[in-house]
Amino acid sequence: MKRRKIGIMGGTFNPIHYGHLMLGETAYEQFGLDQVLIMPAKNPYYKNISSNIKEENRVAMIQLAIEDNPHFCFSDVVLKRSGNTYTVDTLDELTKAYPDVDFYFILGAGSLYHIESWKDPAKILALAKIVAASRADSYSAIDAQIEYLNDKYDAQVLRLNSPNLEISSSYLRKQIELGRSCRYLLPDAVLHYIKEHKLYEKR
Repeated sequence: MKRRKIGIMGGTFNPIHYGHLMLGETAYEQFGLDQVLIMPAKNPYYKNISSNIKEENRVAMIQLAIEDNPHFCFSDVVLKRSGNTYTVDTLDELTKAYPDVDFYFILGAGSLYHIESWKDPAKILALAKIVAASRADSYSAIDAQIEYLNDKYDAQVLRLNSPNLEISSSYLRKQIELGRSCRYLLPDAVLHYIKEHKLYEKR
């Protein structure tokens, strides 16, 4: 029986934007994935989530952003956990629950350089293939990091040839706080939701 290939995109998604969506879509196509799970974080140990944004707001924005993409799927695996959450625990849970699936963990180039500082990096690299986004002008640097990790951990780290969309959620939050336009940076449905619920506005 053919093994399924499922991508995982984690993050706070506060808010989700076209940079996230392009990353997931490019990974889906380049690696022939069956599905991409969009998996928002609950309480990452490395980042406090903006206090005025409820979990339900982030979930709603994700669902609006991906509703017209049949191979993107919202996952609440991390949200259902209490306390600090770690990538290795998520992957451990998923690989045990779905032994017939190959998981592709999608991340940005910046995260790849710091993955050895994460909890149990050797186990992360054993449980999933790592898909690292890179900019065209930094291929040599990321290729060197990929080779290093693959050699040291006998891992499968793969380079994602993704278009470079320099969008950050923190930039969008600031733009909204200042009353500036975020059109063409995130889906219209998400932008409408943000305005309707007065998210990220100056208080």
